[in-house]
Amino acid sequence: MSDLPPVYGGRILHVHLDEGESDIQTIDPADARRFLGGNGFAAKAVHEHVPVDADPFDPENVLAFTVGPMNGTPFQSTSRGVVGFINPQTNSFFDSTFGGTFPRAQKTTGFEAVVLHGSADDLSYVHVDENGAEVVPAVDLAGLDTYETCATVRSRVAEGDDDENVHAIAAGPAGENLVRFACLLHDSEMREGVAGRGGAGAVLGSKNVKAVAVEEGEFRPDPADADLRSLAGGRMGPLMAETEMLQEYGTSGLVNPINEMGKLGRRNNRAEQAPNADAETISGERLREAYVTEDTTCANCAVACGKHVTVEGDGVTDAKIPEFESLFATATMTDVFDVERVIKANDRCDRLGMDTISWGVTVAFARECYDEGLLSDDDSPHLAFGDADGLVELARQTAHREGFGDRLAAGSFRLAAELDDEADRYLHGVKGLEFAAHSPCGLKGMSIGYATATRGGSHHDTRPTLQYDGEHDETTEGTPEFAARTQHFTALGDSLTQCRFVSEAGWGKRVTGRYRDAINAATGWDLSTDEVERIGERIYNLERLINVERGVARRETDTLSHRVMHDPIPDGPAEGMYCPPEELDAMLDEYYAFRGWDDDGVPTTERLDALDMAELAD
Repeated sequence: MSDLPPVYGGRILHVHLDEGESDIQTIDPADARRFLGGNGFAAKAVHEHVPVDADPFDPENVLAFTVGPMNGTPFQSTSRGVVGFINPQTNSFFDSTFGGTFPRAQKTTGFEAVVLHGSADDLSYVHVDENGAEVVPAVDLAGLDTYETCATVRSRVAEGDDDENVHAIAAGPAGENLVRFACLLHDSEMREGVAGRGGAGAVLGSKNVKAVAVEEGEFRPDPADADLRSLAGGRMGPLMAETEMLQEYGTSGLVNPINEMGKLGRRNNRAEQAPNADAETISGERLREAYVTEDTTCANCAVACGKHVTVEGDGVTDAKIPEFESLFATATMTDVFDVERVIKANDRCDRLGMDTISWGVTVAFARECYDEGLLSDDDSPHLAFGDADGLVELARQTAHREGFGDRLAAGSFRLAAELDDEADRYLHGVKGLEFAAHSPCGLKGMSIGYATATRGGSHHDTRPTLQYDGEHDETTEGTPEFAARTQHFTALGDSLTQCRFVSEAGWGKRVTGRYRDAINAATGWDLSTDEVERIGERIYNLERLINVERGVARRETDTLSHRVMHDPIPDGPAEGMYCPPEELDAMLDEYYAFRGWDDDGVPTTERLDALDMAELAD
């Protein structure tokens, strides 16, 4: 461990839930240089410990909570943590990031990763401190929402003392009920952090664990070079200038501009633009004017893009503001523009512990199936587009698996499999995961990016930001390489770990010398910019390798939904745009060639060897 840079605590904690015991592993310094931390350590833990034939709900699946070398340093907004696992929706690798204060607290324990194995005998929570972990039976937590669970667990760990040094992340009833897109929510004194996508809450629920609590320890990272502080200080001006919209409105400020581009899905993506008056009712401007009560922020972040909202007389007080992705999924996709009902539905999802994107898009899919006669009032009375009260009720039913909510809890792809073959035409997602808000029809980079994403329909692989600035939005020329290199960028950023908004606004939207200089100042290494990008490439190849070995990643799965490939956007500024099969096929050829993968999309031995990871394919 002496060869590890002092920004690393240098340890991995393995918690064996069935035995109630834990053991500590020392991090190999070579692995730190190869995989950095965060996302890289999560992918390595999943590859090392989860059998390729394990079901996501089997005890053999793991949940790996990881942090990066920059957590707790002057590098801005390295307040995020990662949880890695096999996704119950896709049966593939997934890592979900979250902010707040939990990741910073985990870093102080010296554990770069906390890996949960097995399943507890009784409903429990896991208490982690710098000495190890205790699995604490807590059957009385059953049924509590995420906020209630976090508060209760923090109080118990603190044993009546001030609980400000205890930080918890929890599943809600949806996780206990194995809703496949159940999320985890971390409630802190600063801002909520949500590990939203991929079903982490369901995996935690399958392990009979309600929450994980971290008690702060004594470890403090020590950057190798004091220049890290001056490097960070030098980026504050550009960072604050580039995030003015986020400071004012949070991500909800994206509703109006993206709708004006004609690239905001509506009515289950039948169209990609709402009337301006409708979009305005759910916009960041409207939310700020009428409902925002305070700004909130993650640890070590000056942007304060979080907001709390209150709906008077509706039991919604200091709720987390619906993010842009949530407004897309629960409002425009379901055709609900009653902003107070949308806020209520999102607050229910947060408290019950559900990913608002997958849930909202699944509801939108069901509503189109109802429109097309594949579902009826006998299935549910809440399936008409625009039913605002029904939206709120479906959130409750889904989390508790009541009535039609039991079918929604499986996600849109499994619901489609129950219905007529025609239902596949209305799916909006890929590889079992519903698409995020960024249009795979209107943005060519997202077309190839979603198709090759290791996570499925996630916007955290290929990034849309540069595309909204006009790069690779309407051309396929060079776009496969662009998608691959932004996938390197996101894998690197999630391994540092740094907030994506701060990375893009303050440090650059591609892997550049700025990231090289910061990493070298923190670690004392002497990496080149190319070597820094290779870290991201290595991690992405490891994620792909996990999926290949599980039998869920090949050329035939690198595809897009029917509507994206066959139905051009019907009207608006992006009218006529889509990604026909022959266009996608040509981009896949170019993408695989750039990556050094074979024609079926499998990383070659030669490429893995060049990335110093050939032994992982054994």
